[in-house]
Parts: sequence; structure tokens; C-alpha cells
Amino acid sequence: MRRTLILFFRLPRLGAGKRRLARDIGAMAALRFERLMLAQSRRRLGRDRRWALRLAVTPDRAAWRLGAHPQGPGDLGARMRRALAACPPGPKLLVGSDIPGLRAGHIAAAFRLLGRYDVVFGPAGDGGFWLVGSRHRPPGLGAVRWSSAHALADVLANLPKSLSVGFAATLDDVD
Repeated sequence: MRRTLILFFRLPRLGAGKRRLARDIGAMAALRFERLMLAQSRRRLGRDRRWALRLAVTPDRAAWRLGAHPQGPGDLGARMRRALAACPPGPKLLVGSDIPGLRAGHIAAAFRLLGRYDVVFGPAGDGGFWLVGSRHRPPGLGAVRWSSAHALADVLANLPKSLSVGFAATLDDVD
């Protein structure tokens, strides 16, 4: 079965994303950062033959322009679960495009973890997570306080106890 890596992102638009970053560095600098990170992520991760790269974008109307899949409606958890469930059978990982330290080696290591665990998370230093993956059908993530120090803990508390959970390296994303 083919491994699938989903690059999950918001279409970079002035004033539409990275609002916390924009408050600190300005809207144009935040937009440039988003565009740079997306391009770097596609380049670093899209050339690796160990997995197929799949793009998942919001807003949905941008999907056709980018050759991407729409994320669809709902909160972050619903959109991530939908993106994972839409993949072909086999192990699948989902990452954001705002992780400066992310390299192909991190993804390869996370796929190896899916050989031993049902679900894998890449913790972020702020209490969230930069990666989620599943070996089979992705579980629902339940009620989560997204964009908070409780996000990963909330998800873990909501998972069925029958699932085994592995953890990849801790990396930081840029909110």
C-alpha cells in the first residue's frame, strides 16, 4: 500500500491567515512568510519517492487552481479527518505548511512509527501538534480547544483507548 503525505494549508492571502504573526511583523511580512513556507514544504516533501504528496487547501474554491483537494467545511479537526479519510488505503500523515524545521527525515520517521502504532502525533512545543497520522481509518478527534496549549492533550483524551499512539519528534509550528 502506498504511503500518502498530506500538506494541509490555507491559501496565502493578505490578511487571511497568520494573524498572530502579522501582529508582530506586519501583514505583508506574514504573507511572504506563508508563501515561502508553502513553497519550501512542497519542494522538501514533494520530491521524495517514499510517499505520494497530496495537497489539501482552504478555501475550497482555491483547490482547482492549485491541483489540490478542498478541505471542506467544519472545524480544524473535521477538516483534518476528512483529508486523511480521502486518501487511498495505506498509512497516511498530515502536516501543516508552517513548520520551519520540518525535513523529509521527520516524515520518514513518522511513517516508520505507523508500522508499530495505529495513530501517530508530532507534538509541538506550544501544546499542539504539527503532524497527525493513521495506519488505517483516521479516528475522530472530538471536542478540542484548537490553537491552545491543550490541543494535543484534548485529542489524546478523546481517542478510543483501543488505539495505540506513537509520538514523532517535537517540532514548532508558526501560528
